[in-house]
Amino acid sequence: MPRLRLVTFNIAHGRGLNPIQGTTSQGKLRSNLRRIATLLERLAPDVVALQEIDERSRWAGNFDHLDYLRVHTRFSHTVFGINNRRSGLLNLSYGNAILSRYPIRAAETVVFGQRQLGEKGFLYVELDVGGRCLPIVNLHLHFGSRTQRLQQLERLLEWLKEKHKLHAANWAVPPIICGDFNNPGTRDDATATLLSHLSEYCEYALHPALGLTFPSPLPQRALDFIFLPTGCAMARCEVVRSMLSDHLPVAIDFEF
Repeated sequence: MPRLRLVTFNIAHGRGLNPIQGTTSQGKLRSNLRRIATLLERLAPDVVALQEIDERSRWAGNFDHLDYLRVHTRFSHTVFGINNRRSGLLNLSYGNAILSRYPIRAAETVVFGQRQLGEKGFLYVELDVGGRCLPIVNLHLHFGSRTQRLQQLERLLEWLKEKHKLHAANWAVPPIICGDFNNPGTRDDATATLLSHLSEYCEYALHPALGLTFPSPLPQRALDFIFLPTGCAMARCEVVRSMLSDHLPVAIDFEF
């Protein structure tokens, strides 16, 4: 069985630990993205799921962050899943993205709403891993409202149900789901809800079982997760210490 390494990482628009979006210089943004690229090279993942990454936004230097990371790493395949677009003087375009060493057979973006700023969604990709189809969902949920998170999960589950009907025969395993779930500090509402509903398809394991990912200097909350389905075995997961975003990346190795 092939062994893969997946990393999920909310990179906070490249601003590092600066808490105020739009006040980081383009030079500092590029420097921080190069440090993120260096970290990814050290971690040596096969696939990277990124959240809060900008295609071309005034508040994030007006350059393509995904292409910049591709140039400074050795990933051959990339795709954006844009959740927010705004034109004009204060233009922005950002969302989720995938970096992959394997060809991307298909990609689809689902946006939960129509806001031009702060909207969430998910990016679905199918990777060609040695002729086998590996489906991955890169998800970012609402940060402040439990009601909206659960509504967004309901939308995801409805979408997965239809996708399962049409594509399950081609999948090597059911979709891996990862990303920033924005659980509150008091309970694991989004992750627990999703885990209970995914049992309709197969048994899923939630990673990391322990480990806090936000805020990165002194983590107090578990926000970033990877759901591995049956068929992904011998998993080893770690929360990676870094100061390159307000989130910590999560890395996992597994066989499938």
